[in-house]
Amino acid sequence: MKQLVKLNKRPRCGGRKFTYALRYKDENGKQICEGLGHTNRRKAEQQRAQKEKEFRMGYVEPGSMKLVDFLEDSLARTGDQIRESTRCETRSAMEDLIGTIGNIDFRSVTLANGEFYIQKCLDRGNTKGTVAKKLRHVKRVFKLAVNRKQLDENPLQYIAIPKVAKKKINIYSDDQCQRILKAAQDYTLEWNPEKSVKWDLLITVALATAMRRAELLNCTWADIDFDTQTIEVYPKENTKDTWEWLIKDSDHRTLPLTEEIVQMLVDHQAQQPEGYPYIFVPTARYDYIQNVLRPKGKWTLSDSRLKVVNNFKRSFDKILRKAGVKTGTFHDIRRTGISMWLANGMSEYDVMTLAGHSSFATTHKFYLAVADDLIHRARAATAQGLCQKLGRFGTRAVADKTTPHGLIHKGLPDKDL
Repeated sequence: MKQLVKLNKRPRCGGRKFTYALRYKDENGKQICEGLGHTNRRKAEQQRAQKEKEFRMGYVEPGSMKLVDFLEDSLARTGDQIRESTRCETRSAMEDLIGTIGNIDFRSVTLANGEFYIQKCLDRGNTKGTVAKKLRHVKRVFKLAVNRKQLDENPLQYIAIPKVAKKKINIYSDDQCQRILKAAQDYTLEWNPEKSVKWDLLITVALATAMRRAELLNCTWADIDFDTQTIEVYPKENTKDTWEWLIKDSDHRTLPLTEEIVQMLVDHQAQQPEGYPYIFVPTARYDYIQNVLRPKGKWTLSDSRLKVVNNFKRSFDKILRKAGVKTGTFHDIRRTGISMWLANGMSEYDVMTLAGHSSFATTHKFYLAVADDLIHRARAATAQGLCQKLGRFGTRAVADKTTPHGLIHKGLPDKDL
């Protein structure tokens, strides 16, 4: 727990004696140094303890903030240094913590509070992965408080975050990709093009570029260079025709397109009416966002990532069912594209650049999923070892009734039988 009152020792008489002073912050946060005027250390420590007790009992609350106010203060100080989605996740995690341990003074939070919170989350049915994610946000808030000199140390610094088993990276096979694309074509034909995404084109571009869902849905025709056959991924600003959107991890990257995909985009553009800048946003949905949600202030930065297209997951799940693919997500198409690059000889660094990963470790997980030949190497080592042990027999065993086990090893010395 942070010490609210500290004892300062000042030398006097050439260092042979000392006087003492109490150092603390008053209710306005002003630094106070109160001289005690004597040289008795024991008495000085008793006075410090008494002053500390007064603060703890609520007589004076220097720098005091309840957790709710602490959260608002932290988010205000952080400002736009984090993404809107990160801000929302941080707020949600902290509010969940406050609802569990109470709206106590932020300086009173202890490791025991954190452990209690973990157990309550698990009791409510949260997965270990969800709990770990919440704790990372909460710990970050308290770490920032340490950096800002609001706390001496992070009370949750040494908390044990639940270990989460590594999930296998789900990659669609070539056959599954073909079935998904065929199902997407059929699904697209069944729906009004003004209200539905052109799913076959969306999935094709996703496979070729490994772009994220939000990157694709916020992609405009201005991002396509038909001459160089490339597509650019970069943040968007609020304009009359486009809404603000920020990229995850990377600021900007350029991705290649094939000639066939460029032709598909040309055909799609020819079918769209004038004045619609987004490639994959249905015209009816764009009109609703522009004419209803944005004028009423009901469109946020977070919405540009999560709500560009209604019922996106539900529609994609229907496509998977039509394709006979039992499990998978749209993000698995990105994983498939990244794995395809690695499987076809691209370096990890190049794939990291094209995928827009901020960490090499993220790309390396995909590399291991593609390149890990542990089973193959183990099989080869086993086969080699068996050959060395069995090869000295010279010939294989053949059935013969003259041996006790009905086998005779031709070429095998008697002493080895």
